[in-house]
Amino acid sequence: MTDREPLLEWVERIAMHLARDGVPPIAGRILGWLMICDPPEQTAGQISVAIGASRASLTSNLRLLSSMGFLAWRTRPGERTVYYRMADDAWAAVVRRQIAGITSFLDVTRDGLTLIGPDDERATRIRRAHAAFQWMAEVFQTAPPLAPGGTTTGKDMDKP
Repeated sequence: MTDREPLLEWVERIAMHLARDGVPPIAGRILGWLMICDPPEQTAGQISVAIGASRASLTSNLRLLSSMGFLAWRTRPGERTVYYRMADDAWAAVVRRQIAGITSFLDVTRDGLTLIGPDDERATRIRRAHAAFQWMAEVFQTAPPLAPGGTTTGKDMDKP
């Protein structure tokens, strides 16, 4: 086993975990690699070699991840090469968008109840969805804020 194999196994775990939520495996591998690589900024070529992805699939997934707010990129003076890295607040930004989606879905379920009427049998399914999303919105509204730098006060974050 090479020194790199445990890193790539961890990267694959990230990819498979995110794939459960519909993230393409290549995008998950890119995220995993950029979370653990050294140096933290990598070119598309470096990422491609590291995770074994074709340049074509890498390019489209780098665009996808950038548009989702996961990645930041830059060029260096005098170079045409683009360097990618995890955006500083990538995970917090993604969670904030998901929370906003939960809240906006409550509007949709309210409109559905108004549309068919609260006494219609079909309203039961809408009420169940509304209740689940209302619960999630309340959980997030009462959660303590994430500290600057992405740290929490949770003890489990202190473990290596």
